[in-house]
Amino acid sequence: MESADAGGGGLIGLVVTPLGTHLSTQVLVAFIDSVKERFGVEPVCRVLSQFVCKIAPSTYYAARSRPPSAREQRDEKIGVVLEEIWRDPDGGREVAGARKMWQLMRKRGITVDGGPVARCTIERLMRSLGLVGARRGESFYRTTRSDPSHERAPDLVGRNFTAAAPNRLWVVDFTYLDTTAGRAFAAFVLDVFSRRIVGWAVADHHLTELPLAALEMALYTRGAAGQDVKDLVHHSDAGSEYTAIRYRNVLTDFEAVASIGTVGDSYDNVMAESLNGLYKTECIWRQESWVDVREIEYATSSWVAWYNSRRLHSSLGYRSPIEYENAYCNGELPEPGDQPADQTDTGTTGPDEQRDNDRDINPRTYEHAG
Repeated sequence: MESADAGGGGLIGLVVTPLGTHLSTQVLVAFIDSVKERFGVEPVCRVLSQFVCKIAPSTYYAARSRPPSAREQRDEKIGVVLEEIWRDPDGGREVAGARKMWQLMRKRGITVDGGPVARCTIERLMRSLGLVGARRGESFYRTTRSDPSHERAPDLVGRNFTAAAPNRLWVVDFTYLDTTAGRAFAAFVLDVFSRRIVGWAVADHHLTELPLAALEMALYTRGAAGQDVKDLVHHSDAGSEYTAIRYRNVLTDFEAVASIGTVGDSYDNVMAESLNGLYKTECIWRQESWVDVREIEYATSSWVAWYNSRRLHSSLGYRSPIEYENAYCNGELPEPGDQPADQTDTGTTGPDEQRDNDRDINPRTYEHAG
């Protein structure tokens, strides 16, 4: 495709497409508005008709004087609500894609002109408003460094990251972060059943104290709620931080069972790796730079609180982790294999659909991991 010229000057913003391409009048009118002061309406319409698609000056003037249609008025109302929810720190948090936004609006019972908003409408308006869900990236810093002298527990998980109840299986890992003051690290403890982050810690090192602080927070969180972690399977990679004697002693004190994946195989701890990627996408990479560990720690605290209590997970029937655990305790979860009717995703799909940043998606292929 080439840029069209008129009178030797480039029409900025105009991209020539093959003849026969049809653009909506709204798009053409918006373009003419952007260049008419420089070139005039009639010359622009002439160039558009020659290189893109036919539009007469009378069509432009009629469109400018025509009152907004019912659909345009409704779109304007939806757009205001959509952007408000997307930017809400307790809502979309500027990271939700079209699917999550659709579920958020349904969950909050939001209607426009007395009716619900279709998912395809949300997809279309998010594109026009420039609201894009966060996407995963990649990491290049090696954090798993095994110590051959440490005793290693067997792999009791075998890549089967499922649990029938809370406190049956926890997965743990830590990741690196960059700040102006130097490198930082964040460690997490995730309950596989509810995807809840039960423990976390941030520091300027990745000694054993870092994951141990996250583990101790997790044990305190569950203990304060009166929950027993006896016989819990604690799964980690083969990093020396997790095989250290101090760390193993804490697990032994609480009668938890250690499980360790193989060295150099991220798929053996893919759920924890996926959480690291989600954390960076939704929290760390939303800001251009970070000053120091303290600033990251504050942001992480806010993100974890939102993640546990507000973020919707498709794998949990579009509930937050805390909602899912409460539903389990109240006996409100469906039988395995069932899906509540009001959570069924019947929205449209297509190559241009905004891809959500679900936490069970492999960041390299956008396929389900594990």
